Amino acid sequence: MVRERQRRSGSTRKRKQAAAGVVPLGSATYRRLRHPFAPQPIFSDDEVASIHETALRVLEELGIKVLLPEAQKVYESGGARVAEDMVFIGRDIVAEALRTAPASIRMRAPNPEREHRYEPGAMIFAAGAGCPNVTDRAGGRRPGTLNDFEAALKLQQSFEVIHKLGPSVEPQDVPVHLRHYATMRAQMALCDKPLFVYARGRGQVHEGFEMIRLGLDLSEDDFEDGVWAMTVINSNSPRMLDKPMAQGIIDFARAGQMTIVTPFCLAGAMAPVTVAGALTLQHAEALAGIVLAQLARPGAPVSYGGFSSNVDMKSGAPAFGTPEHVKMQLGAGQLARHIGLPWRSAAGSASVTCDMQAAGENAMGLWGACLANATLTVHAAGWLEGGLTFGLEKFINDLEVLQGLAELALPTEATQAEIGFDALAEVAPGGHFFAAEHTMERYQTAFYQPLVADLTNFGSWTEAGAKDSAERATAIWQEVLAGFIPPPGAGEAAGRLEEYIARRTEEGGAAPLE
Repeated sequence: MVRERQRRSGSTRKRKQAAAGVVPLGSATYRRLRHPFAPQPIFSDDEVASIHETALRVLEELGIKVLLPEAQKVYESGGARVAEDMVFIGRDIVAEALRTAPASIRMRAPNPEREHRYEPGAMIFAAGAGCPNVTDRAGGRRPGTLNDFEAALKLQQSFEVIHKLGPSVEPQDVPVHLRHYATMRAQMALCDKPLFVYARGRGQVHEGFEMIRLGLDLSEDDFEDGVWAMTVINSNSPRMLDKPMAQGIIDFARAGQMTIVTPFCLAGAMAPVTVAGALTLQHAEALAGIVLAQLARPGAPVSYGGFSSNVDMKSGAPAFGTPEHVKMQLGAGQLARHIGLPWRSAAGSASVTCDMQAAGENAMGLWGACLANATLTVHAAGWLEGGLTFGLEKFINDLEVLQGLAELALPTEATQAEIGFDALAEVAPGGHFFAAEHTMERYQTAFYQPLVADLTNFGSWTEAGAKDSAERATAIWQEVLAGFIPPPGAGEAAGRLEEYIARRTEEGGAAPLE
């Protein structure tokens, strides 16, 4: 029992030290991961080619509705046929876009040690994003505020297995025409990981880029050298691209920044009810976005994206972590490899609380993304209610699975020392290896140490308060936030923005594109 208390005390102490920047939460080897498993197929090569061919027919014969006149002109200048709001894209235009789109992208960060190569084979995780609400056991479910947004950023910064920043909580107490100032300042002040900029109109996008250059003290050439800002572009399935998304693709492409073109196709609702049918629509919409980026600027960094799942046919509600969701992830991976581009997938949960359903759905989505070899997995931790809520306990519990996947991605050796013949010889038949020299040399670092899981017996668990994983997670995120210290240089970066933000706020900010 004494050893158990010491183990618990030591675990808590390490978390507090990590939150204070003394030691990292999670191994630094989690910073740049590669997929450990060969990608798993669900379709034959002929079936993948057939889906791709049908998607080309969709673009050629059925077309996609594009609401932004500027985007229509870009498509038309590239050879597409435009009739009113409908754009019809020939396969030769698609082929040329895929030829110029880069397969490997330098993903920059305020801290160079947190840069990534965004390319096939990389395994990058981002937290749940775009949630209008937040929930935790201390404060309950509530609309997101700037304070909640900043707390989510602190958690993202504190764990090595989260590789890029995302807008986990929407700060609804900040007016939309000023919100981009608050969100960029918070990223600069609290974090040193790759940044995001919302595509909410040309004014906000350009000001987001300007704040990155100003805060990080970048020249125009520095800003063009790799991707400093990323945004997710969601088409309006079926077959429509709205004004903010189309303009976002154009503006990011022309600035040399990355759009992650991600149709959100829910089979049975906004997409055909079959896995292959939903993927065909997803593929066509993604190709349309990729084409627009390449027509706006050939060679612009752009990512294929897939976030397709199914709905509950009884209620119409979105479902996540289902067998169909995983099948679509595997198929999306095949399609991304077919066109030769890096790609984005997603996990997530439809559960309304941090329970077994939430854990199971998210774990299924993470494994689907892993087996499909997704370059980026969004909504990897914290996403509840199909994106309506970001859960702090859910975030901590999901990290346990993420760190497990990260451990699988680390190399496992089979040297003579690791095989341990001397240890086998040392221990007599029927004995144990606890005191073997081989064990004593390695026991402190031999196995993954859980973040939140409790590996004790019933008696020890009861004595410690009989806390379930959500209760234990509450204590962890509270410890991390209480001891959080921004990374070196963050204060200076945020300070460079103060005058700019004050001036632009006084001038009225930048309204989002409707």
